[in-house]
Amino acid sequence: MGGCSAPNCSNSTTIGKQLFRFPKEPIRKKKWLVNCRRNFLPTPHSRLCQDHFELSQFEEIARSPAGGQKLKPNAVPTLFNVQDPPYPVTPQIVLPLKPEPVERDLNVGDHGYARRQTTLGREEYDADELHKAEERPCIHCQHYRTLLEQEMQHTARLQKEVEEMKKRMFRLDRIERGLQTFLYEDQIRALTLTKRSRRAVWSHETVLKARKIRCAVGGKGYEFLRELGYPLPSYRTLCNRLDNKIMVTTAMGCDELAELGLGIISTCDSPEGDGGDEAFVGVIS
Repeated sequence: MGGCSAPNCSNSTTIGKQLFRFPKEPIRKKKWLVNCRRNFLPTPHSRLCQDHFELSQFEEIARSPAGGQKLKPNAVPTLFNVQDPPYPVTPQIVLPLKPEPVERDLNVGDHGYARRQTTLGREEYDADELHKAEERPCIHCQHYRTLLEQEMQHTARLQKEVEEMKKRMFRLDRIERGLQTFLYEDQIRALTLTKRSRRAVWSHETVLKARKIRCAVGGKGYEFLRELGYPLPSYRTLCNRLDNKIMVTTAMGCDELAELGLGIISTCDSPEGDGGDEAFVGVIS
């Protein structure tokens, strides 16, 4: 917050002085301007410190929200350190405004000229003080400016994350389209499950394709593919999902079984003393 707007006064809150805003009421604001001997238009940031008010202008018990003294509703400042001051406006008596000193003293002669020069110098001094007060940064403005910069940085980070997520989604979409060229939907869903907690539901098409793969690569090759993470049902699932089961002798080769439309699921040698070797096969449609 800025300092005191009164002439020859540099008090501010940094040294523990309490500042009071100029009143909004036009008549009371004019009293403050006349008493502080400044010809300027107060801004919302213009203040007068506590040293310019008599003790009788403060309420004895009430306190301001900030914890300091509270002015009376009709308080008027009367204490100012200015040479040759005019009669101040007291809180009890409202005096009429005096004419401009320059126009009043134009016909006085040399004395009026000297006085006019002093008044002009004072106005220039007041203008400089007003310019300096306007250049002082407002604490509230700096605080909100800092918050705005932080929000803008946060928004920029979020926008960057959104762009990265869009790129990632585009890559995942391309990967999914590539998987769909040789995997079914249930196989793609199985890839998202962990190996230990895998409870995949396999479609009929996936079971048929798994049977053909097992017939082509054999039992060891099929299990090797499953260990690598290829989404295939287990051998037990293939046996449970087998529609028609028949027993044939192992004398029939894979080529003959293929001509019949059959694929070998497992082979088992009969114990010694049995009639012969047999194979457990399933129909592949």
